[in-house]
Amino acid sequence: MILKTDCIHFPGDRPCFANKQFGKTCDDCEYYKKVGENILIIKFDAIGDVLRTTSILPAVKRAYPESRITWLTKSNATDIFIGNNLVDEVLAVENNFTLPKLLSQNFDLILHPDANPVSSAYAKIIPAKEKRGFTLDDKGKVQVCNKEAIEWFEMGAFDQLKKANKKTYQEIIHSLLKLKYRKDEIILNLTEEEINYRDKFFNENKLDRFKFIVGLNTGGSRRWKYKKWRIEGFKEVIKALSENTEIGILLFGGEVELELVNELKSFSDRVIDTGTNNSLRQFFSLIDLVDVLVTGDTLALHAATALKKIVICLFGPTSSNEIEDYGRILKITPEMDCLVCYKQDCDFVPNCMEMITSDIVLEKINSLVKF
Repeated sequence: MILKTDCIHFPGDRPCFANKQFGKTCDDCEYYKKVGENILIIKFDAIGDVLRTTSILPAVKRAYPESRITWLTKSNATDIFIGNNLVDEVLAVENNFTLPKLLSQNFDLILHPDANPVSSAYAKIIPAKEKRGFTLDDKGKVQVCNKEAIEWFEMGAFDQLKKANKKTYQEIIHSLLKLKYRKDEIILNLTEEEINYRDKFFNENKLDRFKFIVGLNTGGSRRWKYKKWRIEGFKEVIKALSENTEIGILLFGGEVELELVNELKSFSDRVIDTGTNNSLRQFFSLIDLVDVLVTGDTLALHAATALKKIVICLFGPTSSNEIEDYGRILKITPEMDCLVCYKQDCDFVPNCMEMITSDIVLEKINSLVKF
């Protein structure tokens, strides 16, 4: 019996899916596919950033259709890739076997779009014929691998350039990785189990009584507290929407927002709480219930975008220009000169997120209601 270890589906320590599911052997398997280029993508840090970076995968596959793609990330982001058939293997940096496995290979190409000294260290030591993006020099300083990465490198170093930038994140990373950008979407595929979880929540909460469902995401980055909107703004929006019995209101938030969610939930009996202790994939499943999501520039934005939802996004300290709208994202930015400051603390009164009124948000929501 022939064993073709050069097949992209060959795992080494167990039968491949074709043998397990269909009893196929390598002698006559129509699923045999020889590995082409061996490509490593290094991207970790914020889960939302990892998710939106999946938009590079179609371009990678167009350029290298027979490639085998490994993605190196942190363990908290690995579930993003469930159901993503463009990635062959996802490795978490925290696992002890990850680094030896990567060092034992000689990759054809490493794609690393972050000027981050920690992830750049991996780009430095893992062997590859070609590296694009960022690495470290011999003194441990971040350096570009190719000239196309200079623009993003300088934007990270100088606030003035970051603020003046008009390009989207997707445009920028495709350019610095020398990939052709065709406005490819962020990739997030729900499993059958997750769709069932979504539908169960829909039925248990009788969401079919509504003609339009608005999601309000209270969550935000632990690092960027000014990505979160003010609680009074949420209350004013809830009060106004509650006057229309055909509009459902779903409340989203994480464990950090438990107190905030409980206060908003008690403010109106029209609010349906989706829970603050959902797993990442459950969170994605419930986001799929909304017709429009109101959120700050955070993970929920990228998840809703990937799920093809209409999003009303509130921007303050981060760049609205870097968000690819795909024709579905309505951006709200206050009239302030200090926007795109990327500051974690602010002494401006009112600050940028306080400048966004509920009337502005309600106007956007009402423009989308079609009944």
